[in-house]
Amino acid sequence: MSGKLKRKGIDNTKDDDLIIESPFVDPNDPMAAFLPKSFGKQAIAKSAPQHDKTKRVDKVASPPKSLPREDNEDNNRPSSKVYDDDSDDDDDSDDSDEEEEYPTSHELIIKDHTKTVTSVSLDPSGMRMITSSHDSILKFYDFTGMASNHLHSFKSIEPREGHLLHHSEFSITGENVLVIPACAQAKVFDRDGYEVVEFVKGDQYLRDMNNTKGHVSEVLSGTWHPTDRNLLVTCSSDSTVRIWDVNQKRQQKEVIVVKSRTAKGGRTRVMCVKWDDPTQGGKKLLAAGSQDGGLTLWGGDGPFNRPMAAVEGAHEKEVGVSGVAFSQDGNLMISRGLDGTVKSWDTRKFKKPIMTRTDLPSNSQNTTITFSPDSSTVLTSDSLGNLHFLSPATLRSEKTLQVTPEVPLIASLWHPRLNQIFTTSTDSTVKILYSPTTSIRGALTILSNPLKKRHIDDDPSLTTDIATGMNADAIYLPNAVLPSKTKSLAQANAIANAYKPFKPHTTPFAKSTPDEEHIRKNVALSGMRDEDPREALLRYAEKAKNDPMFTGAWRETQPVTIYSNEREEEEEEEEERSKRQKRY
Repeated sequence: MSGKLKRKGIDNTKDDDLIIESPFVDPNDPMAAFLPKSFGKQAIAKSAPQHDKTKRVDKVASPPKSLPREDNEDNNRPSSKVYDDDSDDDDDSDDSDEEEEYPTSHELIIKDHTKTVTSVSLDPSGMRMITSSHDSILKFYDFTGMASNHLHSFKSIEPREGHLLHHSEFSITGENVLVIPACAQAKVFDRDGYEVVEFVKGDQYLRDMNNTKGHVSEVLSGTWHPTDRNLLVTCSSDSTVRIWDVNQKRQQKEVIVVKSRTAKGGRTRVMCVKWDDPTQGGKKLLAAGSQDGGLTLWGGDGPFNRPMAAVEGAHEKEVGVSGVAFSQDGNLMISRGLDGTVKSWDTRKFKKPIMTRTDLPSNSQNTTITFSPDSSTVLTSDSLGNLHFLSPATLRSEKTLQVTPEVPLIASLWHPRLNQIFTTSTDSTVKILYSPTTSIRGALTILSNPLKKRHIDDDPSLTTDIATGMNADAIYLPNAVLPSKTKSLAQANAIANAYKPFKPHTTPFAKSTPDEEHIRKNVALSGMRDEDPREALLRYAEKAKNDPMFTGAWRETQPVTIYSNEREEEEEEEEERSKRQKRY
């Protein structure tokens, strides 16, 4: 029964199901183009080809050169939990299970900077992203306004002209952005890129840092308070950690002087700082890592005059600590050193590291380390372009990805709401690792958005400028054909560039050196600097004597020239001054 609905229940049968038969239409019938072929869930079908284009081809990373070791009383005896390639455990699980655990099956590449990207941050909702770079530019991205053919920011600003950016981070509410340029003053912007506050710079001539109102040298890092949206902390090369209030820019709220026993003068560069999150069950701790390799802990609510715990030489000296991270309960802290090591610490017994991993090279002071949203995995990168997923208990690599082969990775971030991993590297790229099944929004929003199309007004060959188009003096015949514009967009840009001043060719000495012969012939008075003025005047002495133009009457009245004696005049003036009486 074609195109009709049959119900068997009318005939008192047991089956009450509805049977729908699709109408039979000839494929050549024009009516077939107007009939729907499917219903609902069209978004997945549209973005599926885009997901196939962004699927990763994972390369097997090289095995670790050394094993994690447990630091104990037996002279750093190796831990019993080591790598065993021949074990019959469940390490070789299916790829599908691994993809469910780590969202790394696909990647989206954003290359909008020109130099090393030092940091990446997202607001809590995961709708906006910011990146900072060594090109001094801070970029704002909105995933809803991006497409697969338009991976660009909606706004770019230069917080401090000519100064590279160390770090940028969204606040806990996503309203403000903390920016750390390579200077003594940190800045705060709103989520749209407008400056909110610039903190004051301290007096650099004061020796005691407790008496200064701000940093006196380059700020290296900073972060927001985990619960108070108005508080933030910064660390600097002036050996201080300062807590600021956004509503008070004239002076910091607290100043903490970090003293070093190994550095010269007791001062060291404080390279990283991190606040423990009490909302996740943490202990309200404040940790800082310095260039002398030391780690310091304070109570998050103060007092800050003395540290709660400190470890001298936790990492190698003169290279320092690039990042620290806390677990959810605050009992475990992970530190990342530029000496190629990652160490785990117990904050309740902050004396020796629990475990040490020594085969993770790093050469950037912005290299980060972070926990996964559930604190079950530690995420860090190395200078070989590998992204490591470490076990917090053993620091064993659960998975290693070659994100940017032979290109150092800098920062990494695992967003808890999107379930996506963001990485930055020295080749000016930002990569978004995601899974089409377990991730939400973020990269999936970009791929599902329609492709960006160029507006007709952007093509000058199809538009007419009113200022240079038809005017009142022009006469056009009714049947005449108007001259067509054939200039393309490239030709229009070439014409615009023709009005730019000519840039001279750059020589190996970084400046232009014109030809001396050309200057002497074409530049007027170019040779006067080599000419003797006395000789130039004596050339006209004979002519002025024989044919005087203005002093002809002096031949009879004053045949001999009389010159004034300046020395006698000066002596007379001095005598007159001495005769004058001083008035009181």
